[in-house]
Amino acid sequence: MSDEPAPSAQPDPAASPVPTPHRRRPRYSGKNPRRFEDKYKEHDPARYADTVAKVVASGKTAAGTHRPIMVAEILEVLAPARGEIAVDCTLGYGGHTREILPRLLPGGRLLGLDADPMELPKTEARLRALGFGPDTFTAHRSNFAGLPKVLAAAGLTGADVILADLGLSSMQIDDPARGFSVKFSGPLDMRMNPQRGAPASALLAGLTPAALAQLLTDNADEPRAALLAPVLAGRHFSTTAELAGAVRAALPRLDKDEADLAVRRVFQALRIAVNDEFSALDTLLRHLPACLRPGGRVAMLTFHSGEDRRVKKAFLAGQRDGTYAAIAEEIIRPSPAECGANPRAIPAKLRWARRA
Repeated sequence: MSDEPAPSAQPDPAASPVPTPHRRRPRYSGKNPRRFEDKYKEHDPARYADTVAKVVASGKTAAGTHRPIMVAEILEVLAPARGEIAVDCTLGYGGHTREILPRLLPGGRLLGLDADPMELPKTEARLRALGFGPDTFTAHRSNFAGLPKVLAAAGLTGADVILADLGLSSMQIDDPARGFSVKFSGPLDMRMNPQRGAPASALLAGLTPAALAQLLTDNADEPRAALLAPVLAGRHFSTTAELAGAVRAALPRLDKDEADLAVRRVFQALRIAVNDEFSALDTLLRHLPACLRPGGRVAMLTFHSGEDRRVKKAFLAGQRDGTYAAIAEEIIRPSPAECGANPRAIPAKLRWARRA
C-alpha cells in the first residue's frame, strides 16, 4: 500500500462561474452630472431618495420622472368616487392616475391611454408595483383621439371621470434622444411615437416659407413668424441645437430671454405639427359628450392658447346646446406655491365640464 497522498481533485473550469469584470461608472466633469443619461442617482429614485428630494426641493424635476400638475384642483373638479369608471387620456408618468385610482376603489377602475410606446410600459409597471392590478387599472397604447375605440374594446359605454393633461411629460422634454429638448442637443425628432410618422427635421425641410410662417402663427402665436420662416423653411437641421442656433441667429437684436422664448415657440409649433396634436384634440372634444355618462365630469389641462381656445369653444358650445349641464366659468390656474416649486406648472390652465 503506497504512502503517497492521493492526488487532490482539480477544479472543473466548466463548473466554475466566470467572474464578471467590474465596470466603472463613466466619469463626468464637475461636481454633478449635467447630461441626462449620466444622472444615475435621479434615474434610480428608490435607491437615491435623498438626492431626488434635493432636486425636487430646488424647484426642478428629477431626470426620467414627471411631477403631476394641479393635482388637488383636478381632484376637486372631477370628484372621483367609489365604483366609478375613470379614464386618464394622457397617462404619462402616471402621477394623476396614482391619485385618482384609490378614490375609485372598491369597485371602480381606470383606463390609462398613452401614445408613447417607450414610456407606457414603464408607467404600467410602476402602477402595478403600487398594487393596482388589471381589474382596477389597464394601460392602452393610443392617443386621446382613440378614446371611443378604447372604451368600446373594454365593453364600456362611457366613463364617469375623464382627464386629459395636454402638456408634454418631463421624461420626454428632458431626454435629448427624444428631440424635444431646447437645453440639450439631440436628433430633431419630436415624435410622441417614434415608430410613426416623419420627424421634425423632415417636416421642416419640406415646408415653404409661407407654410412655415402660417404654422408658427397658428401653433405658437409666434410674433416674428414672417421673419423666421424664410430663414428656417426648406433647410435640413439634424439636431435640436442646430435649429435653436439658427433661430437665435435670425433674431440677433433680441436679448437672451426673448430669444429663448422664440426658440421654445418654434419647437412648440413643430411638435404640434409633427404629432398632429390639434387634430387629435378636436377629435377628442367632438367625441367627449358620447364618452361621458350622465353626470360625468371632464377636466382638461392645457398649456398654450391654441389648446385652450379649442377647449373653451367646445365647452361653451356644449353648454349652449344642453350637452353640458355646467362648465368652468373661468380658467383655473396653479397656485403661486406650485409655480414656485415646479416652474413647469406656470403656463397651465384647467377647464372642466359636467355632462347633462
